[in-house]
Amino acid sequence: MGSFRGPILGQLRPIPARRTGQIPCRFYSAPVGSIPASKKKYVPTKGTYPVGFQATGVVVGVKPGNTAKPDLAFVASDRPCTAAAVFTKNKFQAAPVTFSRSLLQNKGNQSIWGVLVNSGCANAVTGKGGLEDAAKMAQAADECLGQNNGTIVMSTGVIGQRLPINKIIKNVPTAHEALGSSHEHWLRCAKAICTTDTFPKLISRTFTLPSSPTTEYRIAGMTKGAGMIHPNMATLLGIITTDAAISAAALPSLLKSAVDRSFNSITIDGDTSTNDTVALLANGAAGGKEIVEGSEDYEAFRNVLTGFATELAQLIVRDGEGATKFVTIRVTESADEEAARRIASTIARSPLVKTALYGRDANWYVPPAMVSMGRRLTSVQGPDFVRNGLLADFRARNACERCPISFP
Repeated sequence: MGSFRGPILGQLRPIPARRTGQIPCRFYSAPVGSIPASKKKYVPTKGTYPVGFQATGVVVGVKPGNTAKPDLAFVASDRPCTAAAVFTKNKFQAAPVTFSRSLLQNKGNQSIWGVLVNSGCANAVTGKGGLEDAAKMAQAADECLGQNNGTIVMSTGVIGQRLPINKIIKNVPTAHEALGSSHEHWLRCAKAICTTDTFPKLISRTFTLPSSPTTEYRIAGMTKGAGMIHPNMATLLGIITTDAAISAAALPSLLKSAVDRSFNSITIDGDTSTNDTVALLANGAAGGKEIVEGSEDYEAFRNVLTGFATELAQLIVRDGEGATKFVTIRVTESADEEAARRIASTIARSPLVKTALYGRDANWYVPPAMVSMGRRLTSVQGPDFVRNGLLADFRARNACERCPISFP
């Protein structure tokens, strides 16, 4: 599920060409090794995880050459959960997306017990056989959990290839036996869903609700994504769990609202993909009053979830393939949210803006009079000066103190 555009090629490590007959075949993989020093600060060393949930990641070898990296992730609850998911809007949707959407619809967003994810193969553009493989993955997990039709499945990796389904099914019981609630278990699970990511993306938090101010609730989540990132979502997977009790009717709107303001508000290379899924599971193990639409708890949890999802989404941006900058675009005084999104998206997707940020040299025209007066710029004037025949004679990098955009 990677993209071979632009700066991504600079991050890919060529593997020696192999020959099939007279046709050379070159394969690429993401850089292999330890987490980059600059990214280690984003990997948690401890966490507080929802009661009743367990997680793990095990090595299956979905890709034949993988013998060390966990590539099968399993998250399970000890009781039934209400669940909801937001899926890719790409016209070409992978088998796990089709399967999981149908499962949630048929179950009315209730009685979900776990999530099973494989990396290394996206199970996308695989036809009827791919749907059968997705169903087999879910069934294998259901059998371990002693349930029926209770497992959401996700896949990520190479598109257009069938899963080594027998290998995966054989290892599901191993993953089930390895489930645990420690930080190490959750971190291993987060590692298992990675593909070209350079670090696992996992966070956990505690929170309270107005109806139960003395009850401590927990929320934990993991995500993956590095390339082909652009709204609506794209090449990303996310699993969020909480031990708060949330009604099946309230969960979809809560998740959609949070995703719109987080995962659907990031962009890296402007590409979309086939497998994007963000799922939210709530098992109610912490007790307390059930969250329903229109309640004070609903508004409070929506704020918690939106902030939490935003943190996860920001980790994806920080790990963008070839990315060297993290930029937040803020639009104020817009007529409405839709207009603000269009403005922000236009700026974020501009190749000119991207190259300026990458080179740390915006090369905007700054009137000399304003520079000499030391006035702080509140807007950047570009096209008008070009139309007037004026050339940029002062580089923004020489006026960073007066420019509202900083270049680290």
